[in-house]
Amino acid sequence: MSAGSNGGAAAVVFEPLYDDVVPPARATEQSAGYDLRAYLGGRPTRIAGAGGVSERAPTRGEDGLLYVEIGSGERAIVPLGFRARLPDGHEAQLRMRSSVAFRKGLTMPNAPGTIDADYPDEWLVMLRNDGAEPVRIEHGERIAQAIIARYTAVTWTRGAVGVSTSRAGGVGSTGQR
Repeated sequence: MSAGSNGGAAAVVFEPLYDDVVPPARATEQSAGYDLRAYLGGRPTRIAGAGGVSERAPTRGEDGLLYVEIGSGERAIVPLGFRARLPDGHEAQLRMRSSVAFRKGLTMPNAPGTIDADYPDEWLVMLRNDGAEPVRIEHGERIAQAIIARYTAVTWTRGAVGVSTSRAGGVGSTGQR
């Protein structure tokens, strides 16, 4: 784990792929998540729907902003415009921002999405429109957040697993009210 001038905390190496990429940032000092912004940058976004997977070019709105529209039931792989190297023993857990989920009806079908420390490519966020109407994602919009978490690598060994509690049976095994 590398330490920097940030009080000995682990450092993430951030590489913007375009000059105007905004680095992930916490909204407040106590925020756990680092906000992630869509980077549409004039390139297509992969969209999956009933007709299969295609690429959709961004549209320039009347306000001059680029956006991509995600139809009802469609999934999109939204690029973030950067790649990063996490410290050994850390992962980035990608999650929805609650305001985006509430206001736009978007969800992250693989939430939390994991980015491993050795992932070398551009960070991407998978979104699904669960609403009845199309939803716009604008270039630079805060669409998700990353929580940086430590993990422990373990060794899996073959052996017998005995019953150690009365809890058994899978879903609902802790009883009902």
